[in-house]
Amino acid sequence: MEKGLVRTLSLLKSSEYRLKIVKAIGKGTLTPSEIAHKTNIRLNHVSMFLKELKENDIVKCLNEETKKGRLYELTELGKNAITKLNEKS
Repeated sequence: MEKGLVRTLSLLKSSEYRLKIVKAIGKGTLTPSEIAHKTNIRLNHVSMFLKELKENDIVKCLNEETKKGRLYELTELGKNAITKLNEKS
């Protein structure tokens, strides 16, 4: 398994919130509000974790210049990590 994927899996498994957020996004494109609604995690926490996930190249923001209604989706690394986690379930 590649080093980046191992680090990503470790990061996701070490936080229930990170894992819930990544699973909620899945193959879709969601706003932070939609993620908060799907996961029952407060919006300010979702925003904080999205920033961290973005810094680790797990999610990407499609419209960074927008203040409201930002859209997030998984990067290839994020998709690979979810696939790997689902294999073990």
